[in-house]
Amino acid sequence: MSTYAKVGQVVPVLVYLAYLIFLAGAVAVPAQAIEPNKGQLILRISGNIAEAYAGGQAEFDLHGLESLGATKFTTKTPWFDEPTTFEGVLLRKIMEVVGAKGEKILVTALNDYRSILPIEDFTKYDVILAYKRDGNYMKIRDKGPLFIVYPFDSDPELQRQVYYGRSVWQVAQIVVQ
Repeated sequence: MSTYAKVGQVVPVLVYLAYLIFLAGAVAVPAQAIEPNKGQLILRISGNIAEAYAGGQAEFDLHGLESLGATKFTTKTPWFDEPTTFEGVLLRKIMEVVGAKGEKILVTALNDYRSILPIEDFTKYDVILAYKRDGNYMKIRDKGPLFIVYPFDSDPELQRQVYYGRSVWQVAQIVVQ
C-alpha cells in the first residue's frame, strides 16, 4: 500500500473528527449570550445567576435588552384610563439568559420601591420587562425606562392587588434569590 493511500484514508477521518469537535464546542456555547453594553446602563441583575461580569452582576443597556427579542401585548391596567400596549422582553427570557437559579427576584426601582416576585410567575404568565408603551420608549417620568407588566387581561387571576403590586415601574435592579 502506498503512503498516498494511507494519508488519503486518514484525512477524511481527521476532517470528520475536527467537525465533531467544532459541533461539541457550538453546543457548549449558551443559546444567547449577553450583548455587551453600548449605551447607558439601565438594568443590573445580580444574586444567584450564572452569567455575570466582574462584580457578580449582569448589566444591560437598552440595546442589550432589545437584542433578546421583543414581546408585545395590550392590556388594561390600574394606572392608565385606556387599554395600553406594552413592548419588552419576557422576564423568563431574561432569567434564562442570565442563568437565574432561584425561586424569586427582588426588584428595586429608581425611587427605592421594592417588590418580591416569584420566578414561577414568568413561566405561568407572559410577564414582560417593558421598555415601550404605546410604541414609545418610556421615560422616567412616564414609569420608565423599564416597567414590569403582567398581561392582566389574559387571566382574571391577574386582576388582583397582589399582581398589581408586583408590577414595578422605573426598574433599576433585580436580585435573584
